[in-house]
Formats: sequence, structure tokens, C-alpha cells
Amino acid sequence: MRLLYLLNISNPDRLSADSGWIFADLLAPALVDAGAEVTVAAPAPAGDARCGFHRTKVPGTKYRARFSADIDELVALIRAEEPDVVVANQIEEAPAIRTALLEAGSNALLAGYCHYLPFSFTGGGQLQLDPSLNDAALGRSVLLAFAAGLAACDRVLVHSPTAASWVSAAAARTTLDLGGKLRVVPAPRDERLVRDPATTRPASGTAAIGVYNHRLYAHYGTGQFVDLARDLAASGTVRLRVMDLFGQRRAERKGLDDSPEKMRDQLASLPHVQVVSDRGDRVRYKDLLAGAHFGIAPFRPGCPWSMSVIDCQGMGLPVISPRLGWLAEHIDPELCFTTPAEAVALAERLATDAEFHAVHAKRAHASTADFTPALIATRYLEAVS
Repeated sequence: MRLLYLLNISNPDRLSADSGWIFADLLAPALVDAGAEVTVAAPAPAGDARCGFHRTKVPGTKYRARFSADIDELVALIRAEEPDVVVANQIEEAPAIRTALLEAGSNALLAGYCHYLPFSFTGGGQLQLDPSLNDAALGRSVLLAFAAGLAACDRVLVHSPTAASWVSAAAARTTLDLGGKLRVVPAPRDERLVRDPATTRPASGTAAIGVYNHRLYAHYGTGQFVDLARDLAASGTVRLRVMDLFGQRRAERKGLDDSPEKMRDQLASLPHVQVVSDRGDRVRYKDLLAGAHFGIAPFRPGCPWSMSVIDCQGMGLPVISPRLGWLAEHIDPELCFTTPAEAVALAERLATDAEFHAVHAKRAHASTADFTPALIATRYLEAVS
């Protein structure tokens, strides 16, 4: 199978903070190991030397990534690569890719990976637009472009059952029946960030560290985390380590949303809160996680998956989480909370109850066992066959 993987990269200046690139970098070699010929078309190479690479332009903003596909470039690329399968990691580009396949005379299967959903659903079934894609009221247009992408695909891949439910419900609202198109294919874990908790023990005699390793956008619910950080700091039992994953961002990105910088400054001003950077180094990132006691999930309502949660769990760190989206589906119910007081109680128990921590460290680690790149590559190829 010849597979052409079209990858948008939103963080070319800090690839370690771009989950789409990390997933492709982990998955592409595993697909090759499984017998596929893989070419990645992206602003930066992903995979290893066995993978082909075609450099594309950085789209500049998240809206250009959705609305400015170059059909001439796509036609030339498809003719050069002659793929059996084309994967659109930016689902909104699927109609343009379908057009390019038509013009190139290609019968390749088109699979769209719903890496990011521009919407979520409340517990009552109400659709909510993702505020990160609603600048200048563009959210409705992005949602319709997403639906058009679903319609253009032969296969629709999603991370989780939660995402499958949401995508199906959103499609139905545009009279689109996904039928047999939909497949659940989780993202691969990073094998460099795997540690058996049975071989390690949290350091004793020091305050337990809770790590928050998520993007600091306001739409991730970071404001709620800031409030929780104040409560945790006041408890005196826990210290917090907050990851600054972005570092210095491009002006174009800050111009659309400067909340990460504002949230970072708010957190850095709190007592017992340490804001740290991995400087784009996965070894340093692993060391920062290894020194923590537990993780804290984001408060993002539209959460179909979280690479950062899987990173913590693969390292044997229990993760406490609000009952939201995929988080409530995946994380042990004993570690989910509804109120800040419940969150503080869970953090304190993980910090002080060694047996409770050991049980949940083991469960967290085991929850990622089915996400190895080799297993995910097999599921991926089955989904697009």
C-alpha cells in the first residue's frame, strides 16, 4: 500500500508541542514496519529515513490551514506519488483533495483523520462551537467546512468512542449519514515516555508535585486550572509544575490568541507553582514528568483525546480529571472530579496515601498498553483497507 499522509503543522517553531506532528512522527515508521510505503507532505519531515517527504508551506494561521488548500500542488503531488490511500489530517481540506484526486485521475481512497474537532456537545446534547475557531464568527463556517470534509471522505478516522459519537451527531445535523465510513483509531503513545511504575517510587520527604502539561490556551479551560492551582497551593500538600510548551510563538499566532502568554504569567505569579519549559527536548520533557507525582487533565470541554494525558499515564502518573468528554471515558472514575474541593481531595490523597497512589499508577500505565505505535499502525491500515 502506498500511503500519502497530508499533515498540517500549526507549531513549526516548536514541533514537540504539535500533537499532529508527533503522532505522524511516531506512526509513519510503524506503518512502514507494517508494510506500507509512506510519504509525508508537511512543512517539516516526520517519520524516519524510510519515509518519503514533500515539503509544503506553513499555512500561517489555523484558518488558512482550513480554507487555503492549493489544488494545483495537490494534483502534482498525487500524480508524482500515485498513492493508494491519501490521509487528510486537516479534515476541512478533504473536498479540495477529492477535487485534486479527480483532476489527477486517481482512484485512491481518501481518509480524513479528525485530529481536532471544531465543536463539542454538552451532556444535554447541545452542540457548542469551539471558541478557538470562532474568531470573527468563523466558527459556523469552520463547522460547515468540517461537515463538507466528512462528506468528501471514504473513511473518517477518530481518536475515541467519544469523538465518534460527537462526529456522528454533528454529521447528522447536516443530513450526512457516515454509514460504514467511521473508524476509531487512537493516537499512538510515545515509547520514549513509557516507564513501569513498579520499578519506581515517588520521592519521599518532599512535597508531591502535580504536573500540568497542556497547552495554556484559554479555550483549554486554563482559567479554571488557575483557580484550582490557587486552591492546591493553599492546601500546602502539593506543589505544581506547569509546562510552558510553546515558548516564544510567532506574531501571527499571538495576534489571533495571546491567552497562553497571559495564562503563563498568571500561573507564574502563584506561590508553589513552577512554570518550566522542556525547550523542545523530549528527554528533558520526560525528566520533568518523571519528577512528578501525578498529572492534572485539562478543563477543555471539547476533548476527544489528550496526548499529554497519555504521556503522563505512560510514565505511570495517575491523572486527576474533570468529568468531561473523552477524559471521563478514559480516566479511572475514582480520579474524576466535579468540584474544585473534590480535585483538591484527590490530589492530597495521591500525595499522602502511598497505596492509593500505587494502585492508580499501575492502572494509568496499563491504560496505554494498547496504544503502542505497532498496534495503532495495524489498526490504521485495517481502517483504510
